[in-house]
Amino acid sequence: MENKPKSLRNIEEKMQNLEAGSLRYHILESAKNFKSSWIELGRSLYSAWKDKMYKEWGYGGFDIYVSKEIGIRKQTAMKLLKSYYFLEKEEPQYLNDEFMQEASPASLPSYEAIDVLRQAKNKLTPDGGDYASLKKEIFEKGRQATEAKKDLSALIRQRQELDPEEAQSKRKMATLNRLLGSLKSLKRETETLKLLSAPLVRELDSLIKKIDAEIIE
Repeated sequence: MENKPKSLRNIEEKMQNLEAGSLRYHILESAKNFKSSWIELGRSLYSAWKDKMYKEWGYGGFDIYVSKEIGIRKQTAMKLLKSYYFLEKEEPQYLNDEFMQEASPASLPSYEAIDVLRQAKNKLTPDGGDYASLKKEIFEKGRQATEAKKDLSALIRQRQELDPEEAQSKRKMATLNRLLGSLKSLKRETETLKLLSAPLVRELDSLIKKIDAEIIE
């Protein structure tokens, strides 16, 4: 008798009671082949999440659905569907039939690596060449997620070193946000315990508004 993992047996048991051509069945089938077919799983999960299909299947939330039916955490499921959607929107050439047929499962980037690329798209200058370089490393050279994260961090640090004004501006905003959060917390505490007079509370409130305005500008 074949010794299959319990999670795989659970998926197969659920599949037996579903229509073979349905989205719900397809998601479970893709989950069986998770290692080699994360793109299909991501595509299907995106449809189920976007249209809230899981509610029709008797689940109150997406996290409950992926945990109970597929056996994966919500964090993993969201990363899968975000990685798929990123490819669909930003790099659709990697989803066409020709590429998918030519690429072996082993050569396809992991969803974790694509998630790093998705973050890079938001953090790196599009026309600077850094994003294109990282994309090449991931798709053509099989760069793994851990190394790709290190590459992205190094590129961000390098950009900050080349643009000290931008780095200084970010440090300023981060410091102001921490100060604002501390002042708001202190204001709530002093009001609760009635530690300050009304005029001082108004001055503190005025200071908070001024810092808030500085951040918005």
